[in-house]
Amino acid sequence: MSTTADQARTALGVLLRDIRRDAGLSGTQLALRNGWRPSKVSKIEHGRQTPTEADLSSWCAACHAKDQLPDLIAAVRSIETQYAEWRRILGTGTRRRQEASAKVYERARLFRIWEPAVIPGLLQTMNYATAVLSTTVDFLRIPDDAEEGARVRLERQRVLADEDRRFHVIVGEQALHTNVGGHEVMSEQLRRLLDLLKFPHVRIGVLPLGAPYRVPLHNGFWILDDTLVQFDTYSAELSLVRPDEIDLYGRAFERLAALAVYGAEARKLIGTAFEKI
Repeated sequence: MSTTADQARTALGVLLRDIRRDAGLSGTQLALRNGWRPSKVSKIEHGRQTPTEADLSSWCAACHAKDQLPDLIAAVRSIETQYAEWRRILGTGTRRRQEASAKVYERARLFRIWEPAVIPGLLQTMNYATAVLSTTVDFLRIPDDAEEGARVRLERQRVLADEDRRFHVIVGEQALHTNVGGHEVMSEQLRRLLDLLKFPHVRIGVLPLGAPYRVPLHNGFWILDDTLVQFDTYSAELSLVRPDEIDLYGRAFERLAALAVYGAEARKLIGTAFEKI
């Protein structure tokens, strides 16, 4: 089955082939200039082998296309990091995945987060996080360490205490009503959201159910600084690092932010959800 990484590797191969052809070189000529077997050029161009950064440098030098090297390096780094299967990440449970996220969060200064149907991890209470991870454990049939994973998830919330960081979080109004863990868990979680509205460096918006459709509403996603986009599917976690992909998600976030409500209006929607529990 073709994966996102496979598709990206193939697209990179096509681009490198075009660079070679624009330089007027055959695959054999390029291989000879770089001291490679001709089969290596063919494998790279057909997406069967991921080039190293050294390969890309040699390729661009031989084709007099060094101006394209930065974008090519960004593309190959994206291939290396963008696709990781959940079963490999979560093979021993949820804790290690939460610890890995904490390391990423420690480096970030600006968080832009969109979650359409659940409250994002950085804003979750312990009980809510445990309920979310318990669903993950049950659905993916992995070792059950939901409580331990939730504890690590809450530990990574220490970044919220750093007022030099900035957090812009948008949740769909549905997330205020999705029943995670029952009445008491939801009541506690919504009170937590109301408290977080007071934090000056944490901006929380709610996308109303009746908001017009002006951006494709797919999975939630996180943008960390301007260097990384992360989002989950049922089978995998994807991490995107290419500048053009980050710009695309940045554009989506800007449109969502323009549709969301903040301040008193957001507080009203949260309060209404709280009253309906």
